Amino acid sequence: MGSLIPFSPPPFLFHRPPSLPQIPNPNPNPKTPLPLSRRSLFLSFTPLPFLPHLLAHASEPNPDAPPSPPDTTVTDRVFLDFSLCPSYFRSDRTLGEDLASCPESEPLGQVILGLYGKHVPRTCSNFKAVCTGSSGSSYKGTLVQKIFQGQYFIAGRQGRKDKGEVRAPIDLEKNLESVDSRAFALNHLRPGTLSLCLSENDDDDGIKLNPNYRNVEFLITTGPGPCPELDNGNIVFGSVLEGLDVVTTIATIPTYKPGERIRQFNDLAEFLGDERAQNARTIWDQPLKTVYISDCGELKVAKPSLSPTLP
Repeated sequence: MGSLIPFSPPPFLFHRPPSLPQIPNPNPNPKTPLPLSRRSLFLSFTPLPFLPHLLAHASEPNPDAPPSPPDTTVTDRVFLDFSLCPSYFRSDRTLGEDLASCPESEPLGQVILGLYGKHVPRTCSNFKAVCTGSSGSSYKGTLVQKIFQGQYFIAGRQGRKDKGEVRAPIDLEKNLESVDSRAFALNHLRPGTLSLCLSENDDDDGIKLNPNYRNVEFLITTGPGPCPELDNGNIVFGSVLEGLDVVTTIATIPTYKPGERIRQFNDLAEFLGDERAQNARTIWDQPLKTVYISDCGELKVAKPSLSPTLP
């Protein structure tokens, strides 16, 4: 019988694999069973009926979160050409003569306005419709009514065409944005701010009471500083993209300023309830030269190169 040869196993048979992370046992005492009941087993396999409701509410905006800033993307561009008509106040002027055909017109220049159609679409749509004439009326041939030097000027007063006012635009939809607080989010911070004239509106009360009345009066700030007194009362819906120098030129035109004694009498008449006080103030701050809109319309731009601005 031969001798036995001792067997040496290869070392890899005794190699221990790396230890894996230990997962804690939910039941540290194996002798104590987990407290399972019919109710717990039933709930573990029953879908939660309120889960879709929770997911739906998770996607809703937080009412306590701060509101997002208004979108001031320029969606439309319109132009207004301003001119002077020295013969408008002449006694031999024909009643009903259109200012757009003033024979001695002195051009002041063109102002290009960018409209914020995503912020206040109805206000911008109505303004553009009056600029193009598709509303049944137009700003063409109408006066700049008042100039508040160092602040703003007002144009687009509704009334009689032969008086240089805007004829009632019969084809405009009613602007419900004028009663929406979100429409007043933008302020009059810089020169060239275009705003729908609400608190400073100068239209006659008889015209405003007409159920078909549509406010188309607007203002443009002239600078040099902001106009905080216009905030929260007028809707900012655009800004000047080109022609701010024309706006500045209009701001320098002299206006009618009543004397101190006339102001005192007017204040007293207003205190006593005299309606003539309000009528007398309608000529205050009117330009002493005839400034009017000689032409207006929409600019079609295939590839806009002008960046949006926030007034």
